[in-house]
Amino acid sequence: MRGWLRRKALRTLHEFRTRLARYKLQERRIVKAALADDPVIAAAVREHMTTHALSEEAVRRRVAVYVDEIVPHFNVLSYYKLGYNLAKIFVNLLYKVSVDYQDEAALAAIPRRDVVVYLMNHRSNADYVVVAYVLAHGVHVSYAVGEWARAWPLEYVFKSFGAYFIRRRFREPLYHAVLERYIQLITRNGVTQGIFPEGGLTRDGRLRMPKLGLLDYICRTLLDPSFTRDIWFVPVAINYDRVLEDRSLIRELTDERDRPGRIAQFFTVASYVASNTVRLLTGRLQRYGRAAVNFGTPLSLRAWLRTAPDGVLDWPKEKRLPELDKLAREMLDRIGAVLPVTPVPLAAAALLSFDQTVIPRAAVLERMDELRDRLHEVNGKVVRGGARIGDIWDRAWRMLRMRRLVVAEGASLVVLPRGRPLLEYYANAIAHLVPIRGPRRPFHKAHEVEADLPKLKKL
Repeated sequence: MRGWLRRKALRTLHEFRTRLARYKLQERRIVKAALADDPVIAAAVREHMTTHALSEEAVRRRVAVYVDEIVPHFNVLSYYKLGYNLAKIFVNLLYKVSVDYQDEAALAAIPRRDVVVYLMNHRSNADYVVVAYVLAHGVHVSYAVGEWARAWPLEYVFKSFGAYFIRRRFREPLYHAVLERYIQLITRNGVTQGIFPEGGLTRDGRLRMPKLGLLDYICRTLLDPSFTRDIWFVPVAINYDRVLEDRSLIRELTDERDRPGRIAQFFTVASYVASNTVRLLTGRLQRYGRAAVNFGTPLSLRAWLRTAPDGVLDWPKEKRLPELDKLAREMLDRIGAVLPVTPVPLAAAALLSFDQTVIPRAAVLERMDELRDRLHEVNGKVVRGGARIGDIWDRAWRMLRMRRLVVAEGASLVVLPRGRPLLEYYANAIAHLVPIRGPRRPFHKAHEVEADLPKLKKL
């Protein structure tokens, strides 16, 4: 049986033409042994013993817990036969997927022996699934996932997909020594990784400030003199016509008292799944519009270091991180530059630019056309940008109407008060590309301008 499974796994890899580091197929015990013998972890153990007056055996048990928690048990058949097919069903059931490459030649020119790290903006927990599905034919991506994925049975599923877990906001130096050495271990061995430099989901739709922990760990792999390869950071920009968790994400920015507890969240998710299952079985389930993924121009870490101060990776952490912050911001700028503009964000930006409750439909289409022109001027990636503006509006309108954000009244469109925060959330996704100009109000009387519409709080 073991031989049959091994042959099946090899056939699967050939079928998908997957770029898979051999180290991914190592047994967990080998990875654990390498971490147990790591001199940096041994030094962290001694420091923890001294600081907390604990025995070496007690500290080593703690290290073993961390290692067991972090290290995955990747399974080729689980990832490509179970995970890929589930992702294919999920993604195509809910979205129409589009993929674009800003610089295919640069991506193709990355030497095969070098290490690739995909840096992505984080809009939805569906990002993991969408990007893995898009990249499945060619490369396997090992994700860093948060504690939310440690719930049963998700923990076993994600570990079999090759994901490693990280504890966010857990500051213990011993834990971070183990995590850092694991990330550097897989980086040295050529494992392709996917990380979210923002460190978490955006709450207001905008790109967040970068978190530097994982990026710092990966960059410092170059301090190992035996590691002679380069590390390439590939920017990946993701956008949606509908983010599955959008209402939950913006809830804390509208009214913190309205945030539901865990039980309420569970029943909300269960109700959502049940209602959509009924729609699927009765043939009434509609797609949520577009999910778009764009790949930007990759950046060589060794090339970037030639422009940075000498020995920056050897500097103390408090001095090193401000320099690495420049690298993180450059990558976020590259992500933002290729962020795909789908119909709903474009329509939301147009609607909000008037700062009115009631706007003529013709004026909205005219403003969408203006915004599209301005996006083309800054090389913005408008999905199906050559289509008629009326067709783009029709795709957005189907989603806006279904979500009850906007209603039609004759030749005019009415922005519903409860829909305003969501429109702002989607418009914020492209605000860095097309800052909305000052509103113009030639259409309606003063009493139709709502100054007290609910808005997202500033982060």
